[in-house]
Amino acid sequence: MSSSQYFAEQPAAGHRPGTVHVVLPDMHLALATDAGVFSPGRLDPGTRLLLEAAPPPPAHGDLLDLGTGYGPLALALASRSPGARIWAVDANSRALELCAANAASAGLANVRCVPAPGAGQYSSSLPASYQLIWSNPPIRIGKAALHAMLEAWLGRLAPGAVAYLVVQRNLGSDSLQRWLAAGGWQAARYAARAGYRVLEVRR
Repeated sequence: MSSSQYFAEQPAAGHRPGTVHVVLPDMHLALATDAGVFSPGRLDPGTRLLLEAAPPPPAHGDLLDLGTGYGPLALALASRSPGARIWAVDANSRALELCAANAASAGLANVRCVPAPGAGQYSSSLPASYQLIWSNPPIRIGKAALHAMLEAWLGRLAPGAVAYLVVQRNLGSDSLQRWLAAGGWQAARYAARAGYRVLEVRR
């Protein structure tokens, strides 16, 4: 699979269904995966770090998983905060179908899997603000596209809300932290392991 396919709207890869198990102290999720989505063969180590290190999410409100893939972060948020609405956003239609199916299979009715709006747009069907954002952002879309995406979504954090972004160090976590700080965000390293960094971002 080429590195570009997982963030394409319609992946070119042929189907190759699989299953990834997310085993954490508070949950066990069996998630359907497929070729053409991010990390279909295993739970990405950065995603695991975010799941294990981030503080408990708010019990209520609108919570966002930006770049959801087949849904490990979104479903974990939904399991930990059953009273919240979880918005699972991705450009990849195959990933969104998997995320929706995984949420249904897990009985997590508070997950809404929705396509990412086009560049410079924001859908009226999405909340005006979020009480939390989690993201393993698609670094490989390129720096300009990544920065535009983060500016658009981080700007919708509710007052006092926080975002947690996990980024591999050799893919630019430190430069991303500096860019966020230069843009007026409070960006601090919250956790680190095996070359991955979780950044805590606040206005």
